[in-house]
Amino acid sequence: MIQEFKSVTEEIISLIGIWEAKLGNLPVEVFSERRNNQNRTIKQIIGHLIDSASNNTHRYIHLQYRENPLSFPNYATHGNNDRWIAIQNYQDENWENMIQLWKFMNFHLVHVIQNINTDKLENVWLSSEGQEVSLKEQVLYYISHFKLHLNEIEDLINKQ
Repeated sequence: MIQEFKSVTEEIISLIGIWEAKLGNLPVEVFSERRNNQNRTIKQIIGHLIDSASNNTHRYIHLQYRENPLSFPNYATHGNNDRWIAIQNYQDENWENMIQLWKFMNFHLVHVIQNINTDKLENVWLSSEGQEVSLKEQVLYYISHFKLHLNEIEDLINKQ
């Protein structure tokens, strides 16, 4: 495994260990009714994190075998991530299943990160017009995105 990614993968695993039980013990009204400034419930935020793990898995894989630079849809722009949340109707998804999907999608992402070809780290994704992001940068950024949304959830849990 790439040494630089070790802290990323260890932190993802650690956070899953902390958050799986925390999420599972939330009352229904907390995970399904409280909303953040984007009008998302905790269920919808976890849904977004599932989508993020899925999209990043695909991107990391594509960046290792397809043309460089890679043109691959950015699901997070132009409100598309909200469309993903709505189309999949995370609000009505089974909560326990969602927690397990979130957990195992991220465990799989850790596995993918641990197996990245070092020769491909500088391959770039065209994330938007004129913006290139290397595979290495994407992996290193993932944990901050992951924690950003877990912090949003923490804020909603603590909201009175």
